[in-house]
Amino acid sequence: MSSSPRVRVRNARRLAALLALATACILGAPAAAQPAWPSRPITVVIGYPPGGSVDAVGRAVVETLGKKLGATVVVDNAGGAAGAIGVQKVVNAAPDGHTLIFGSSSEFVATRFLNPTQKYDAARDLTPVGYVGAIPLVLVASTQSGVTSLAQFVSVARQKPGQLSYGTSGIGSMLHFSGELVKKQAGLSIIHVPYRGAGNIGSDLAGGAIEFAFLGPGAAKPFIDGGRIVPIAVTSAQRIALMPDVPALGEHPALKGYDLVAWYALMAPRGLAPDPRARLQRALRETLQDATVRQKLERIGVVVGRGDENMPQLMARDAVEYTRIVDFAGMRE
Repeated sequence: MSSSPRVRVRNARRLAALLALATACILGAPAAAQPAWPSRPITVVIGYPPGGSVDAVGRAVVETLGKKLGATVVVDNAGGAAGAIGVQKVVNAAPDGHTLIFGSSSEFVATRFLNPTQKYDAARDLTPVGYVGAIPLVLVASTQSGVTSLAQFVSVARQKPGQLSYGTSGIGSMLHFSGELVKKQAGLSIIHVPYRGAGNIGSDLAGGAIEFAFLGPGAAKPFIDGGRIVPIAVTSAQRIALMPDVPALGEHPALKGYDLVAWYALMAPRGLAPDPRARLQRALRETLQDATVRQKLERIGVVVGRGDENMPQLMARDAVEYTRIVDFAGMRE
């Protein structure tokens, strides 16, 4: 026999109350489930020592980024392995938005094609926050080398196979890729001298310890302006506004079509929650629109981005390009 309407109503009310209580127990208080972010200083890892182009670009961005977020942001220079040590540090970090990596196309894409023991794949193990910009490199010469032009560089290097050296910020760095591509395309034999970062290359070059190097324009310019090193050519397809009198490598017949630039981006560990990611992306876009930041970046040769470029697409495109360079230049370890 069915129960009375009054009993059914009472049972329905009791069931509704029990469901409400169960839901509250599962969800808990909203404040406990969604802690405030950031709850402590944000660390931005840079995989190179101070003084190089990646560090210079990163620091130009980081301070203003912190102001846009209303948070304390500190830089951690974790140099080594052409930036890969710094990336691995962030890959291993908690994806809570408090540890980020500022780096270049070298450690985000290129290094894994040279180092078979590299554990991370940035496309798989990192969450893109945003693209910052791109920058060509500059081939520079020691004054002791006597080389003052692109034509002379190619000529002297051909006359002295295996006797000259060039410095870079490490095996697998953009500086290394630039140099090996020049050597292969122009048929040159120059010894590669990898440094732990770009910070000491300028002084060693000025002192004559090495004959040539590839540097970011910002890192090279103080030495160039002081007459301590000589600019030979830039790695982009065209000359750059920062050094209008310096030719592009592709202007030499042996290097026709040469075009290789580095790009910079901010990343986080895989699994970053949507809210911190959205706030970081918004703050980065605002930072790149800041006139003071743009001036700082443009002074060191950066073509500033918007911050919302399609990073997965860019990384996939570059993976194809770096594979081609590695195969062409015979760079595999």
